[in-house]
Amino acid sequence: MIELLEDKEVSFLLEKALNKERLTEEEAIFLYKNTPLSALGYVANELNKEKNQDRAFFIVNRYLNPTNICVYKCKFCSFGVSKSDERAFELSIDEVLRKIDNSYKNGITEVHIVGGLPPHWERKDYVNLIKVVKENFPNIVIKAYTAVEIDHIAKISKSTYEDVLLELKEVGLSLLPGGGAEIFADRVRNIIAPNKANAEEYLEIHETAHKLGIPSNVTMLYGHIETIEERVDHMKRVRDLQDKTAGFQVFIPLAYHPKGTSLGGERTSSVDDLKTIAMSRIFLDNFDNIKAYWITLGEKLAQIALNFGANDIDGTLEEELVVHAAGSTETYGKTVDKLINIIRGASKIPVQRDSFYNIIKVYN
Repeated sequence: MIELLEDKEVSFLLEKALNKERLTEEEAIFLYKNTPLSALGYVANELNKEKNQDRAFFIVNRYLNPTNICVYKCKFCSFGVSKSDERAFELSIDEVLRKIDNSYKNGITEVHIVGGLPPHWERKDYVNLIKVVKENFPNIVIKAYTAVEIDHIAKISKSTYEDVLLELKEVGLSLLPGGGAEIFADRVRNIIAPNKANAEEYLEIHETAHKLGIPSNVTMLYGHIETIEERVDHMKRVRDLQDKTAGFQVFIPLAYHPKGTSLGGERTSSVDDLKTIAMSRIFLDNFDNIKAYWITLGEKLAQIALNFGANDIDGTLEEELVVHAAGSTETYGKTVDKLINIIRGASKIPVQRDSFYNIIKVYN
């Protein structure tokens, strides 16, 4: 396929990627802008096969949002509200445990906890939530609190990131989710989320977590006001930290959903979604895992993305409120059988994993 391309520079760079030679930012930007989707997909799929063969991962997990009350008013978000808003909610500890227990009976191995940042919560509230969940469900891995939440906890308690992370690890935290990265470029961040943790703080928190033996995920929110150059800059910063710590488990491109946000705009195209997945695989040569997050992409596009460089579609989730508040129409949960069928429909082999990408079961 590559030899049939008319643009010789594109052909040269795709061959370079296939030969596992690292691309520069400038080369990645050029490919992003000038390569036909089919050619990008071909190269990304070949690189993915070298790392993961024809296997695609899923996890049996529970997504939990303890509250949507938030001190920040990010323009891309339609989830967070003030305490006085009629949509505001705050789960009690009993309600949290009941939700997890219902999922535990379905065999979940992980609970993913992220939410708003209420003005009345103290550090002890965040710590106690993890502590109680771990005490009641000791066999479940707790993936909780984005870097934005860690930054907030540190600031309200006048503590260091290391101090906060160590305490959370002691009471049961095993893994950090990747949310809050958005786009690292100051130009974009100053518009869409000017008050919360900046790029340097986000990356420092993840680097600190990695040094403490807490692996993490990392995201990129795309399709709003950022440029291709700013997307590649974001991925370059991620790649640099991964070179340094090897602590990131998976890169997750998150498609922006504009409904209900003050930022507005239009949903990005399916072509752009697939190009972004493919470029993530091609540029992030030090990542084994690229996720096609079915919540933001939709079931069908996530399935297609498994042949454009992605090797993971996330999991059963059961409930998700953040992206749904912004207009996602995907049904909340997927059964294991449904996830297996999605993966098989992409001509891939379904693999149930744990939170750390250890294989639990292969569905040949």
